Amino acid sequence: MTTSGTALRRTLGVRDAVIVGLGSMVGAGVFSALGPAARSAGSGLLPGLALAAVVAYCNAMSSARLAARYPASGGTYVYGRERLGPFWGYLAGWAFVVGKTASCAAMALTVGAYVWPGQAHAVAVAAVVALTAVNYGGIQKSAWLTRVIVAVVLAVLAAVVVVCLASGRADAGRLDTGMSSGAGGVLQAAGLLFFAFAGYARIATLGEEVRDPARTIPRAIPLALGIALVVYACVAVAVLAVLGADGLGHAAAPLADAVRAAGAPGLVPVVRVGATVAALGSLLALILGVSRTSLAMARDGHLPGALAAVHPRFQVPHRAELAVAAVVAVLAATVDVRGAIGFSSFGVLAYYAVANASAWTLSPAPSARAVPVVGLLGCATLAFALPAVSVSVGAGVLAVGAAAYGVRRWVRRRRAG
Repeated sequence: MTTSGTALRRTLGVRDAVIVGLGSMVGAGVFSALGPAARSAGSGLLPGLALAAVVAYCNAMSSARLAARYPASGGTYVYGRERLGPFWGYLAGWAFVVGKTASCAAMALTVGAYVWPGQAHAVAVAAVVALTAVNYGGIQKSAWLTRVIVAVVLAVLAAVVVVCLASGRADAGRLDTGMSSGAGGVLQAAGLLFFAFAGYARIATLGEEVRDPARTIPRAIPLALGIALVVYACVAVAVLAVLGADGLGHAAAPLADAVRAAGAPGLVPVVRVGATVAALGSLLALILGVSRTSLAMARDGHLPGALAAVHPRFQVPHRAELAVAAVVAVLAATVDVRGAIGFSSFGVLAYYAVANASAWTLSPAPSARAVPVVGLLGCATLAFALPAVSVSVGAGVLAVGAAAYGVRRWVRRRRAG
């Protein structure tokens, strides 16, 4: 339960909620995830994208139903707690906060790599500080900035698609939908591409700041996901038509390499700017989501209670935002987090597995349970299809979180007894 001192203000409508979701999805992932996914799947890239979209759709539908029932900050942390019990809610929140904190650092370093490669860490820290200041000023300021970022990124992606498909280098024969790397490669690619779809949850984690959540959230989540899927499919087809699966898999900057190969080297700086803006948009939305989940966990005593404070003027969880920003800034300044993307995907898939299990309890009707069952199985399959290092590190971090939960409960029992 929230109190008047910790309640957030409901200011976001359907359009703003969709924009926040798009700002999370149509971000740096579309500029960077296609290359690693193509290396894993080869000619099975498009089937991998389709599989990731199916799992994301199931997760989105489960999240939308749950968010309408429980319109509070915290997303699946709240749903798991209410439907499955405190432990499962805590585990989902732990997976989200740890995994997405690593994603924040990765996006910050992406900004640094594009803006000033020689000083990537310094630029990354500056980006974290600047976007935290924007978030601190209130959710409406964040939504306004996200709207600008989404407009810029969509314009850049549209230019990439048009230039590639209109060039003489485009060849429909390169859109082979076979599975040259086998089913395992397609599954691994789907797991990597799922990272780029995961932003729709940001709408649910902001549930306490959405007007008429029972109506707004179920409309905003699938709408944002559908727009992102269309954008990703267009970009993937255009880039594949120019580079082919092998060329895409070995491209350091896939979209920049594609426009260069299409005979438009003058567009490369524009793509670099678009990638920078996209990474900033992802970082902005990630800080929003992690801080709101931290707020919900602090309210329940799983994180320090001081993080549950809401600023009396700006109506934001300012201490949680500052704490998240501090951790991300330290990571961005000291750690190479490129390998954290796979770990983040594992954590996010674990998070959505809890969401689907929670949605399964909402109705006993078989038709209502079909989507969460498919989503739960899909999350488990994609999580364990990720690279072995990502799976082992992700599972280890979840185990640490579970152990911390058990120790805390034991200490509380001892004190109560």
